[in-house]
Amino acid sequence: MARIDSTVPSPAHTVAPAPAAPGTPAVPAPNAPGAVLQDRLAGWVSDLTTLHELTERLARTDALADALQELLRAGSALVGARRGLVVLEPADGLGPDTTIGLGLARADLGHIETVPRSAMSYGRILDGLPGGDGEIAQPDLLSEDGLDPRHREVAARLGYAASYALPLSTEAAGRLGAAVWLYDEPAEPAERQRHLAGLYTRYATEHLSRLLEIERTRACMKTMAEELLPSRLPRMAGVQLAVRHRTGPRGGGDWYDALPLPDAALGLAVGSVTGSGPSAVAAMGRLRASLRAYAVMEGEDPVAVLSDLELLLRLTEPARCATALFAYCEPSLRRITLAGAGHTPPLLIGERRTEFVETSVSAPLGMLACWEAPSVELTTEPGETVLLYTDGLLHRTGDATDRAFARLHAAAAGVPRAIRHDPDAVVDHVLRTVLPGGTDRADSEEDVVLLAARFE
Repeated sequence: MARIDSTVPSPAHTVAPAPAAPGTPAVPAPNAPGAVLQDRLAGWVSDLTTLHELTERLARTDALADALQELLRAGSALVGARRGLVVLEPADGLGPDTTIGLGLARADLGHIETVPRSAMSYGRILDGLPGGDGEIAQPDLLSEDGLDPRHREVAARLGYAASYALPLSTEAAGRLGAAVWLYDEPAEPAERQRHLAGLYTRYATEHLSRLLEIERTRACMKTMAEELLPSRLPRMAGVQLAVRHRTGPRGGGDWYDALPLPDAALGLAVGSVTGSGPSAVAAMGRLRASLRAYAVMEGEDPVAVLSDLELLLRLTEPARCATALFAYCEPSLRRITLAGAGHTPPLLIGERRTEFVETSVSAPLGMLACWEAPSVELTTEPGETVLLYTDGLLHRTGDATDRAFARLHAAAAGVPRAIRHDPDAVVDHVLRTVLPGGTDRADSEEDVVLLAARFE
């Protein structure tokens, strides 16, 4: 990286240059004030270019862990170190707390964490100890008087002889953490290196502060969505249940439910509310709670349950629409009566068949002045599994709708016979096959719900 390791020399005092011969073009002397100024300007331009490139690279990170790694990589280049670590520990105590290393294995970080915190530069910064309010340079650790014995032992074991630490703090967010870079030999960054590292770190900390708030919001939305859904699935004779639910980074309105009903019946429901964020999560919670009430009162008639839900949605959430599917199950008879409102059809998995259940075409709730659609009844064979899911499972594939349905069907048909008795294994197999990249992709805004019911 150009012009960040050497300091600019001060202009030297020299005698005036000899006059040039007549007719000879004037050439500035190498140590003339103009040449020194040009050299300084070139150095400043080079430094600004370097900082611009590094901050641009950092700005492209949209995950907190990636930004911390980029901070370590850029900082190591600026201060001339090969290894380092960053300790994220927000002063407000709300987390997340984490330690990430560069060129250090997990075991190496474990060794460093065995050193008394007050003996480490990052510990002094994070705990506000004397000398911890700014940069901390330790150019020759092993020769320092009073170095903690454990610190000396760990430094010798890991092979570092010097360190340079900077606090990560902003006026608005306060202290977020500390970054430490480690040198293999006694060394310390030059004045220009410190200046550039300080500028970069201040910018990086602002970026980290924004990503930290996003991370906290995502965690909060995920917690809210999970708290509004069943904490556990009911246990009932004649049926086994399993579910997988993933919330998008902004929090979405996909939901599910499984509730015991009178006469040893079971109600199963999945649905999705339009929108994302806190308002969608809140609307999802209200809709699910209302459906539970309607299911207890008239669950044997799924059409009536969804009609009541549609009326409630139009009166209380006029700007929203929702899809929903409700199934009234009688496990002792292996009989299911279901109705759907603009929702994807269930998938039936058995020994001799894997097929989508034919449901009537209907509009989502809230789209028409009055929703109405006939119900469908089916009887499963012993050992067959019914999969209910939201369209987020299809959308996350990135395929066109028909190809996404085909992928889901193929995944269900390919469930090994050895695991078909276990609905947990079935849903895991389907998810791994339909979404080989995983359900936690950061670039997907879609929620995923997959609910399985195996009838004995």
